[in-house]
Amino acid sequence: MATAHELRFDHLFKTGRAFVFPCDAKGRVDLDALSLRARNNYFFARTLVGRDVSAPRVECRELDLVRAG
Repeated sequence: MATAHELRFDHLFKTGRAFVFPCDAKGRVDLDALSLRARNNYFFARTLVGRDVSAPRVECRELDLVRAG
């Protein structure tokens, strides 16, 4: 199993809604790897911290790797 990390901004008022971005174990997001839309959402989420979304947290996810052949 491989692991990946996500930076997660949970919505404070709408349960189940969140902004989620790939990151490293320390929560650093590679902005150059994001699409323009995802990058804009990342900056938008950062401006909403404490008003509409929670402070970001890093989550570790296990990935199932499919072996070819």
